[in-house]
Amino acid sequence: MMQSRQSALPAAVLALHVAAILLLFVLQFVLPEYHQLAMTRVMVLAIFAMGYNLLFGYTGLLSLGHAMFFAAGLYGAGLTSYYFGWSVPVSFLAGIVCGFVLSFVIGLVSLRTSGVSFMIVTLMFAQVAYLTTTYFTDYTRGEEGLVLPEAARSFDLLGLHFDLTNAVLRYNLSVVLLAVTMAITLVVVRGPLGRALIAIRENEARTVMLGYDTFRLKLMALTISGTISAMAGATYALLFAYIGAGFATIQYSIEVLLFTLLGGAGTVLGPLIGTTAMFYLIDIASSYTVAYMLAVGVALVLLVLFFPKGILGTIRERWLPWLP
Repeated sequence: MMQSRQSALPAAVLALHVAAILLLFVLQFVLPEYHQLAMTRVMVLAIFAMGYNLLFGYTGLLSLGHAMFFAAGLYGAGLTSYYFGWSVPVSFLAGIVCGFVLSFVIGLVSLRTSGVSFMIVTLMFAQVAYLTTTYFTDYTRGEEGLVLPEAARSFDLLGLHFDLTNAVLRYNLSVVLLAVTMAITLVVVRGPLGRALIAIRENEARTVMLGYDTFRLKLMALTISGTISAMAGATYALLFAYIGAGFATIQYSIEVLLFTLLGGAGTVLGPLIGTTAMFYLIDIASSYTVAYMLAVGVALVLLVLFFPKGILGTIRERWLPWLP
């Protein structure tokens, strides 16, 4: 009986996450054009939030600098495409590599601190990254940004032609990348690394006592998290043909934190739910009043009162404890 119960849980987890991806795929056939574009953006930002969630939700490290990793992917993909004419797949890989290198180097320095100090150090690095994008305005155009030419948005791969100006193609690429990110997250959090990261989150001193190299584990978590965030940035640059310094501001670091908290930190699907809820909450509120952030604030207060661990986190705590 115990063995059948243990084998059933992974099947339920797999079925839930596959169903979420299938639902997103089917939605493109019923959504109007505006919401199809909106959901494409939501899925890209959800990838960013899933990357952040690995560090914050599962490892317990509060970073206020994740916008710099998103911007690393954004500029790594966008600038190579704009100035060097690299193809979309190569530029995409360049953005991911930029995020990997940056997150690894930043991790070597910032993880020598902890708690509030870690939060401040990541914030300082993020501010340096933002100022760098505005300093080299001859190349980045700063806040004004750069728009990728239409010629840089099409490519051939495996004998097939892809045109990123096609809204349907952009939507389906977002679904695929979200599915890949979700799979990576599930593999990490349900594997030995994920268990070790959760142990660090709950009690790092005891984890050290058990013989784990917590610095190495946290560095792995930060590098994976930063690389996924950079992949989201690279995707955003190439799908929407725009790169700008605004994506490197602290606002984007705070937004991704809110996405994660709203959906449920430490849950795989939480960032997707939180990103979707926050995006449409702002979209609907802004259509009625210019003080839409007040409505968002009220909604967040109500969330804290009735869903203290986020939407999916509270559902897991009260009704579905098997959710990863």
